[in-house]
Amino acid sequence: MHKRITLDNGIRVVTENISHFRSVSIGVWVGIGSAFENLNNNGVSHFIEHILFKGTEKRTAKDIAEEVDGIGGQINAFTAKEYTCFYIKTLDEHIEKGLDILSDMLINSVFDNSEIEKEKGIIKEEISMYEDSPEDLVHDLMYATCFKKHPLGLPILGNNESIENMTRDKLLTFFDTYYARDNVVISVAGSFDEKKLPHILNKYFGDWKRTSHTKNNLVKPKVAKNSLYREKDIEQVHICVAFKGLSLDNEKKYALIALNSILGGGMSSRLFQTVREESGLVYSIFSYPTFYSKTGLLSIYAGMKPCHITEVMNLVSREIKNLREGKLSKGEVDKVKEQLKGNYVLGLESTSSRMSAIGKSELMLGKIFTPDDIIKKIDDVDLSAVMDMAERIFNTENICVTVVGKLPRGLNLEDITIYQ
Repeated sequence: MHKRITLDNGIRVVTENISHFRSVSIGVWVGIGSAFENLNNNGVSHFIEHILFKGTEKRTAKDIAEEVDGIGGQINAFTAKEYTCFYIKTLDEHIEKGLDILSDMLINSVFDNSEIEKEKGIIKEEISMYEDSPEDLVHDLMYATCFKKHPLGLPILGNNESIENMTRDKLLTFFDTYYARDNVVISVAGSFDEKKLPHILNKYFGDWKRTSHTKNNLVKPKVAKNSLYREKDIEQVHICVAFKGLSLDNEKKYALIALNSILGGGMSSRLFQTVREESGLVYSIFSYPTFYSKTGLLSIYAGMKPCHITEVMNLVSREIKNLREGKLSKGEVDKVKEQLKGNYVLGLESTSSRMSAIGKSELMLGKIFTPDDIIKKIDDVDLSAVMDMAERIFNTENICVTVVGKLPRGLNLEDITIYQ
């Protein structure tokens, strides 16, 4: 059962004690990501994620790595569109050392100029890696296509120009503004002493003084019909098709999750079975929902030989049309609900996943649902809800198509159509 704590300086903490484990995972969640950037500072959230590992007032980057290895721990971080997370996982006996390292990085990082210049090259290499990976690039371009000039369409990594123009002052201004106490949630899951935890959290995070956070008022983006083609001389054509979805707090999102599972969420899904298993036209095809605070998407990805593109898209169109016309059964919905419940429960059987679940939920929604709550929400989805969701989502007025690769001679982007 999760619990809430508020530190003396106001930082929110959510915990879940799992006493039969021997590990503990600690995450520091900050409500800032690329969706709150602009063209001038695009990539700054991700850059800060990198630079906090590069040395503090008492530890070098090597010290951080050696100390974590010395306790057999794991430390990492990731940046998303609307949040950034720094986390460490250790044996329960090393919880204080883990908190010491994590808090030191977040409170006492020095933002050394030489490390900043070095990191520019590393992040540019990361950007190049994405550019050389068309199956990754097509997803980034999909967001730019769907959200156009809205910050949600900006790449998390930034671009070569914005990274080259990154300065210590720019990083610190952003850091001091958004890495503030009222924009942070600490989540702890695993084995720990519940009575001692508030004391040691205050000990290591009590020096967090920054309070200049301004409210992240993300403007709701419009998802309008749009398309984008990036020509690349590669063997396959990679396509993303996206529809406007639901926001994170929408109570109907579980019907969308069920719809996605039926469409392309697994090996038994309609797209996988029809396009890959029966027709043998692709190696990879899947769909997935994305939820943000103000909006969301339902996206389909497929990679194929250029000569198969028309046939693949016709099959995708057929499956979408069938769902939109209500061609599904109660048995199919019941089966996918069991699949979702099983995947959800199995995914919670680690301290890292529990830490992520409670931390993200508290940060983004201000509330936490128990596993029983989630299972009930899945159970409450019925055939009618999924049919209604299909009719709502599969609307050609807000469809976005993104293509990376080389289209066959005579085939134009506007020729790639989804059901009419």
